[in-house]
Amino acid sequence: MPRESKANRIRRVADLIAKLKSAYPDADCALRHGNPLKLMVATILSAQCTDKRVNVVTRTLFKKYKTPRDYASAPPGELEDEIRSTGFFRNKAKNIRGACAKIISDFGGKVPRTMDQLLTLPGVARKTANCVLGNAFGVAEGVVVDTHVIRLSGRLGLTKHKDPVKIERDLMELVPPEEWILWSHLLIFHGRAICDARKPDCENCPLAELCPSAGKL
Repeated sequence: MPRESKANRIRRVADLIAKLKSAYPDADCALRHGNPLKLMVATILSAQCTDKRVNVVTRTLFKKYKTPRDYASAPPGELEDEIRSTGFFRNKAKNIRGACAKIISDFGGKVPRTMDQLLTLPGVARKTANCVLGNAFGVAEGVVVDTHVIRLSGRLGLTKHKDPVKIERDLMELVPPEEWILWSHLLIFHGRAICDARKPDCENCPLAELCPSAGKL
């Protein structure tokens, strides 16, 4: 079977976006937040954890910790206990405290608004930086690549890579920049509703005619 040309993939992505928008008109960031700091913390907590669990934890956490200084000065054990149910809580607490300390020391107490600056914060890689930039500041620097985006991008034949950075690079060549922020939300919603990791519902999938994996999983 001949390899699909990039031009065809770009056209197929445009059709995928149209179908996804129709299927999920309310697709948006699943992590509850009210400002860039809350979103940064929630995204750090979301590593190897469901957004639903993170939202349960942050409901209490955000009432107690409101500023970078609140997190930076929190006793390590206390913050660990607050986020324990998200998993990897010691490392996450260390990163949150470290990121907030750096926000205070280097960025005047404000979450930075550029990719390069965000990537200097402990615990912040491209996924978290893209999430904060896109959803808190409306800045499209790249594409959020989480587990759903990794899985669906492969199944849809948009990348052959497993590494998130390489997957993001592939997606940025195919998805129009004005759709970068929404694209990940659309795939996440679809991953939860239809394209399950273990048993995708290809029979009821609105993307089936555009998906090379339909009926083969």
